[in-house]
Amino acid sequence: MRSLGTALGFLQQVWELTHALQVSSKRMARTIGVTGPQRLVLRVVGAAPGITARELATTLGLHPSTLTGVLGRLERQKFLIRRTDPDDRRRARFVLTARGKKVDAARRGTVEAAVRRALARADQTTVAKAQEMLALLVTELEREH
Repeated sequence: MRSLGTALGFLQQVWELTHALQVSSKRMARTIGVTGPQRLVLRVVGAAPGITARELATTLGLHPSTLTGVLGRLERQKFLIRRTDPDDRRRARFVLTARGKKVDAARRGTVEAAVRRALARADQTTVAKAQEMLALLVTELEREH
C-alpha cells in the first residue's frame, strides 16, 4: 500500500483511536451502565461534589449546552442529583448518588483504565509530546478559516 503522507497517516491513527474509544464506550455502557463520556462526567463530579454545569463544562473544555443532555440522562438514570444552589437559586449544583459513586469508583473495564495502562508504558517525554500534539490539533480544528 502506498504511503498516505504524514497528515493522512496521522489522521488515520486519530480515526482509529476514535473508533477504539467508541467501541470501548459502548462496551462500558453494557458492562457498567454508562458510556465513556458519561463516566468522565461522573469522575469530575465525584472529584468536585457540588460542581455547577458551567464549571463542569470548563473543566471538560466543552460548551455548557453540550452537557445538558448528558447531565439529564445521568440524572434520570439516578447516577447524580441536581441540587439548587442556596446562594443563587437559578444555578444547579451536581453531586453523585450512591449508584454514581459506584461507577466513579470502578477501575476495571473502563476507557480510563486503558489510558492508565498506556500512560504507564510511556515515558514522560512521550506523554508530554502527545499532549502537546493533541492540543495543537484541537487548536487547529477550532480555528476559524
